[in-house]
Amino acid sequence: MLTKVPKGMKDVLPGESARWQAVEKEMRKAAHLAGYREIRTPVVEHTELFARSAGESSDVVRKEMYTFQDKGDRSVTLKPESTAGTVRAFLESGLYAQALPLKMYYLNAPHFRYEAPQSGRLREHHQFGMECFGASQPSTEAELIVLLVNMLSSFGLKNLSVRINSIGCPNCRPQYQQAFRSYLDAKKDQLCKSCQERIEINPMRTLDCKEEKCKQELKDAPVMLDNLCDECREHFEKLKEYLTEAGIEYLVDPRIVRGLDYYTKTVFEIITDTPNGELTVCGGGRYDGLVEQIGGPAIPAVGFGMGIERVLMLLDQLGDECNVQVEDERPDVFVACLNKALSIHAFKLMNAFRQAGVRADMDHQGRSLKAQFKYADKLGAKHMAIIGDDELAKGVVKLRDMATKEEWEVPLADAPAVLAEKLQL
Repeated sequence: MLTKVPKGMKDVLPGESARWQAVEKEMRKAAHLAGYREIRTPVVEHTELFARSAGESSDVVRKEMYTFQDKGDRSVTLKPESTAGTVRAFLESGLYAQALPLKMYYLNAPHFRYEAPQSGRLREHHQFGMECFGASQPSTEAELIVLLVNMLSSFGLKNLSVRINSIGCPNCRPQYQQAFRSYLDAKKDQLCKSCQERIEINPMRTLDCKEEKCKQELKDAPVMLDNLCDECREHFEKLKEYLTEAGIEYLVDPRIVRGLDYYTKTVFEIITDTPNGELTVCGGGRYDGLVEQIGGPAIPAVGFGMGIERVLMLLDQLGDECNVQVEDERPDVFVACLNKALSIHAFKLMNAFRQAGVRADMDHQGRSLKAQFKYADKLGAKHMAIIGDDELAKGVVKLRDMATKEEWEVPLADAPAVLAEKLQL
């Protein structure tokens, strides 16, 4: 074999793609019900976009981006996340001049991060995300959280936990960061190398460290929740009211800061229990300063991202309890002919079935009739349409129900409509 798929990337084969389509269908439905419309942004963006938006302290920018020089000697990057590209499109296309708030979603968007492949996360992974521009009220975050909990619950996922936090705003965060930086300086030698670097760039990112030693050292660290300004505190309290009104149970987790620097005020994660411990299904929050940071007007925004591979992995673990219905891709009918001379008639009938909305296939290898039956059985065809010399002379076709073995003849011209009616298409 010439080569293999690159490490951390995976083919989605025909036998798996129906599951993806079923999940994506439900995600689109949830987005449309909430008034979100689809946006598709390029897989490649100028590197500066991510450096300015994600922040130089984030692991994404510092360690994980696929960045290279193009033939014009420009630095470009395979997008590691879609929020920055969505903001760029929002500004470049003048969408901010439309009626606000403007709601957009992206689906099956490929993202690239050079990190160790892990459970439900590959170097190339795909996301479903929603972004709302121009809404400053906490009802926006609540709307997304309610939507996510309802959608994931409808899939059959259980033990979902909503974790929320507020990381303040440019008015109250600097004072906290200064005090927190002093706290960290006293523990600097006990922290991992990444956290030591974060102390000067963005000290709050140390709270997101996955190293167990750092977690223990920082377990008594001061938290932003105790240092919120009146506006941020009121915003957070109102969010909790909305969630309570919607019947959403939540846990305030002061250690949630998310991995990208553009977040302000609300951050949230939805977590589920697995045999291997807790797993984050999705995360998001508010980023009121990002539009302005990228060069636009001061427009508040909020959104989330959800890894589709991770959702599919969780649905696999549900087994029969999974509620996502995969579409039946088996042929409704397989058109078989007695000999090669009749293949043109089989071809014509196959196309007539398809025009009637019936999934149809036929032999393309010149197989014997017996071999055609075996092939159709492997495909899982529900019916056979058999054309022989005698049937052709009488102007009929023999239909066979593969499950019941029942056979009957119908006029050749009527076969598509007869089978479509039987299948209730």
